[in-house]
Amino acid sequence: MDALHPRLLVAGFAEMFDFYQAVLPELLGAKLMRGGPQGPYANWDVEDQGVLVLFDRGTMAALTGTAHLPATAAPTQDHTMFVCRVDDVDAGAELCVRHGATLVVAPTDRPDWGPTLRTAHLRDPEGNLIELQSYEG
Repeated sequence: MDALHPRLLVAGFAEMFDFYQAVLPELLGAKLMRGGPQGPYANWDVEDQGVLVLFDRGTMAALTGTAHLPATAAPTQDHTMFVCRVDDVDAGAELCVRHGATLVVAPTDRPDWGPTLRTAHLRDPEGNLIELQSYEG
């Protein structure tokens, strides 16, 4: 049973599916378990545990009665971040950028966060914040 996993509500389902299908298998060893670019749902697992679900934002808005509300808001600080532990932060960041992510903060050692921590921060094609992290040693 999956205790916790992120579910991103996305507007451009096909683009977001293509991005995550291109990067999750190499970054995390994730396998697509269900869904495809047509949506409205897709999920990836690592070792039988949910790692990410994409769900069509419009479908959820219709279900929850919020379809009449604006789909976007003025820019704000991030409220969530998808964090992925990877073997190689630099290679992971390059992979994500190659498939449409935007690099926000280049791979950086973060000894003040953890003695061997290295991170990179990116945005997926819809602007969701992603942190790639590794611990060396």
